[in-house]
Amino acid sequence: MGKEVDMAALESGGARDYADPPPAPLVDIDELGKWSLYRAVIAEFVATLLFLYITVATVIGYKHQTDASASGANAACGGVGILGISWAFGGMIFVLVYCTAGISGGHINPAVTFGLFLARKVSLVRALLYIIAQCLGAICGVGLVKGFQRGLYDRYGGGANEVSAGYSIGTGLAAEIIGTFVLVYTVFSATDSKRNARDSHVPVLAPLPIGFAVFMVHLATIPITGTGINPARSLGAAVVYNDSKAWSDQWIFWVGPFIGAAIAALYHQIVLRASARGYGSFRSNA
Repeated sequence: MGKEVDMAALESGGARDYADPPPAPLVDIDELGKWSLYRAVIAEFVATLLFLYITVATVIGYKHQTDASASGANAACGGVGILGISWAFGGMIFVLVYCTAGISGGHINPAVTFGLFLARKVSLVRALLYIIAQCLGAICGVGLVKGFQRGLYDRYGGGANEVSAGYSIGTGLAAEIIGTFVLVYTVFSATDSKRNARDSHVPVLAPLPIGFAVFMVHLATIPITGTGINPARSLGAAVVYNDSKAWSDQWIFWVGPFIGAAIAALYHQIVLRASARGYGSFRSNA
């Protein structure tokens, strides 16, 4: 109902009951002189560090708990399982987006930053600094896990993303593209200015669907790639673990998420929000 009213208002020249923020400048050099930018970059660094520390530690702990040589004959029935790992990733995103949304937007993922950049929601300067901070935070977060649990870390694969045995490179790439599309599409939907204006609870609950999207994607793709959908997460684990297989598959965890993020941004901005963004009208001239 609300959508039809909104379209009618647009076609008749009436005012909308919400306002889209103006697009961010492509290159905003003035941002470099603002403390708010550096505060946001620090928030992205710390959030990604915490994200990788908790999640990779969960993965290592699960593998240790289910290792028969370390935990006994009934080890296969122990540990948090894939469900618990998925909850760790989704839950941490929920917590960290809630904590940092008001400071940096709570990206915690280069693919999310890239999608929002394509939609002109962040400038190129901010996007590049965010991605650098996210990657450095991820490396430091995984480094902490290795520092505290060196023996277990090396023994159980360091939480590195790789295409699993029995799956092709194409399957792994497709899993990363589709998984990231789900995540970034959810980010756009949860932060849509139209929904926020009409439903006051939406901004408060925005971190919840984003965390659930991460949770659901992990359930589906952990068996395939260990679930990347976050280039910083994959890079951090690869740098610290430094395994040839993790490095040879690394491109999948950058190309796939960036393609998925680009598709999600284009779909949301051009198809779903075309009328609001001024991309044209489907009104008949008959």
